[in-house]
Amino acid sequence: MTAGPGGSRGAAAPPPAPQLPPEHRRRWLVTTLVAVVVAVGLIVGGPWFYARVLAPDARAPLTLTTPTATPTADADAPPATLDVEGAWQVGAGSAAGYRLGEVLSGEQVTVVGRTEEVTGSATVAAGQLTEATVVVDTASITTDESARDAFFRRALDTTTFPEATFVLSAPVDVSAVGTAVGPVAVAATGTLTFHGVSQAVTAELQIQRTADGIEVAGQVPVTLEAFGLEAPDLGFVTVEPAGAVELLLVLVR
Repeated sequence: MTAGPGGSRGAAAPPPAPQLPPEHRRRWLVTTLVAVVVAVGLIVGGPWFYARVLAPDARAPLTLTTPTATPTADADAPPATLDVEGAWQVGAGSAAGYRLGEVLSGEQVTVVGRTEEVTGSATVAAGQLTEATVVVDTASITTDESARDAFFRRALDTTTFPEATFVLSAPVDVSAVGTAVGPVAVAATGTLTFHGVSQAVTAELQIQRTADGIEVAGQVPVTLEAFGLEAPDLGFVTVEPAGAVELLLVLVR
């Protein structure tokens, strides 16, 4: 500092502002540009930008997770044959949900809801699946968007109707499952009930034995109107009137 008039000392000059290294400046500029582009896209394009750029890819359909293998010495491999007779329970690893199409500002988006809150039982007698019941906790089904999930729960009135059920109505031949090398395809007719409405449906299923029991995967085509539901149309988003219920059952003794 230097002495001012009359011997007083002047205020100190402020220190120079710190300078970011060049690589930090470049990184900051890139991050800022990306943020600006996303913000502009959301403001200008809105739902279109979300559907084309930000929306996550739809989850793949529920499928068999452990292929039936030929007999090997591997302790984890499926047995050469399996006695399928008797009672089975829906165990851990099971899942269910729905798959619906949405048109979001002219862009097709597939919405998939899932839950692992699935229970049920099955009985096989003389090679025939004679009884089967599957119960799904509909209030626990979630997608990638919490606002959509809240709308789904209101639409289904999960407080009044907290479960969806499928009950087999006719025997199904599953005698080949115990010895088949690959999955066995069957069609299972039954009654699907949700939102307080019951409808006759046909589930197209793939069944195979595993090292721990049996796996069942498939879909049930559904239309919303048949279950007293109206496909929402909010202007910028329209829900398709038909979709599918998906399931993956891990059956254990």
